[in-house]
Amino acid sequence: MKKRKIDASVLLLVLIILLLAAGALFAVFFLRPNPINESPAADKIINALFVIENDDKSPLVPLCSYVLMYSPVSRRAAVFDIPGSLGQVIERANRVDRLDTVYDPRRIAPFVREIEKLMDIEISFSVVISLENLGKIVDIIEGVELFIPSSVDDYQEGYILFPSGISFLDGDKAKVYITYELPEESSELADFRRQRFFLGFIKRLGEQNRFLKIPQVSRLFHSLMRTGMNQQAQARLFDEFSKIDPDRVSIQSVTGNVREVSGQTLIFPYWDGSLIKEIVRQTSGSLTQPAENLIGDRTFTVEILNGTTVNGLAGRTAELFRGFGYDIVAIGNADSNDYEKTLIIDRSGYQNVVTTFGEVIRCDNIRYDSAANAAANMARAAGPDMELDPPAFEYRPDITLIIGKDFNGRHVTE
Repeated sequence: MKKRKIDASVLLLVLIILLLAAGALFAVFFLRPNPINESPAADKIINALFVIENDDKSPLVPLCSYVLMYSPVSRRAAVFDIPGSLGQVIERANRVDRLDTVYDPRRIAPFVREIEKLMDIEISFSVVISLENLGKIVDIIEGVELFIPSSVDDYQEGYILFPSGISFLDGDKAKVYITYELPEESSELADFRRQRFFLGFIKRLGEQNRFLKIPQVSRLFHSLMRTGMNQQAQARLFDEFSKIDPDRVSIQSVTGNVREVSGQTLIFPYWDGSLIKEIVRQTSGSLTQPAENLIGDRTFTVEILNGTTVNGLAGRTAELFRGFGYDIVAIGNADSNDYEKTLIIDRSGYQNVVTTFGEVIRCDNIRYDSAANAAANMARAAGPDMELDPPAFEYRPDITLIIGKDFNGRHVTE
């Protein structure tokens, strides 16, 4: 009799433990906050990882991976291209290897964690599409529009593969477009092609969002990708992304120093990864800027001059600012090589722009060119149809950076 009571108590205890575990799982998977369901906050960024798998590779690896950063409030987005050849310390293997070596199509979480660590962000969603399924999705949305600057010839077969100009790529052509590589071209050109396709793909998904909500279409669309979400949650995510202004989406590549390690060519992010983290933080801040603080789609031009005796410093600094999206139009030597302090000269007339520029290298030594600022303000006030005197249109870059001895290659020091 006593044994039965003990057995009953044990059984009751096990039942209670199971109920508590079930409750915890329910809370984790069903009650946890979902960025799509929450009311958008002014500083909230939705980060989503898109992976296109290369079906032709064994083991299966990403053909390309992109992190889409999106602000629901401003409806602006930015994209970061994450190369699979990035050199990372793979902790579970205790070695330095390619980022894509941790990729497992059955369990993408370790790959996501490595990218989160690289960018210092939290990735809320992942979207994995095989190359074969990408072609099917492109056909569902009736093609992706792209501008192809020059025709691509298949010399072996003797016919034009892609004509120049604006083209609508169907599923089969889309797969070829993002996978072909010509013998004489650099890998950067192939990467650029994939980036332009991805932006066109996101834009087309937004244009076809209403069509993708039709129940039969939605079920098929959902089945062609792996997101870890149910059909309704996935539809809400893409419904949110359809609000992106596609013409204002910037795309940047994670770049770094190229080194040979164990027979592999790896890219190690600049400054031990601190640079890409800073670029991501600045990008996040710009995405959440209120509309009234934005300055349209203008790109600000920059001139970088070396005011020291360190050879090549202007060129290396130019690469730094290009990583932040600045248009570097001139690199050279300053009028002297003994500048003690780094100096920024502003001709744009936008104080917040030049301040943000200086924050990249922690420089607040800014001189405002009053004559140039006055001309810029006159041009803005006059409007596009008003003619101004020719001197007002003398070309000078918006910002000139003169590097001084207090610059260590990354920041201005005290």
